[in-house]
Amino acid sequence: QVQLVESGGGLVQAGGSLRLSCAASGGTSSTYVMGWFRQAPGKERDFVAVIRWSTGTTWYADSVKGRFAISRDDAKNTVTLQMNSLKPEDTAVYYCAQKTTFGGSKYDRVAYEYWGQGTQVTVSS
Repeated sequence: QVQLVESGGGLVQAGGSLRLSCAASGGTSSTYVMGWFRQAPGKERDFVAVIRWSTGTTWYADSVKGRFAISRDDAKNTVTLQMNSLKPEDTAVYYCAQKTTFGGSKYDRVAYEYWGQGTQVTVSS
């Protein structure tokens, strides 16, 4: 049974930085991609960033490109989201997710089989 546990959320002023981590356990050898999504109150859960586990190739939502960086540590089975130049509109619950199959879009939350519990990120203006 795959378990994903996020950490690192919190409150930060606009322009600041936060680093989110996601520790994966159980069944991680079948990981195709690991992604980060976020959900603001009253909104859909949106794609933020994704990394292909085998190659380290990354993709980002336009809204975070140039400010956020996703990386992975294969030995520790962790994926990290470094968030810089944070804006109030980045406020949301951030979730990491694991996709084990090639089918479906890596940008689509419904294609991911496993999810963490989420961590709150609040950016004050």
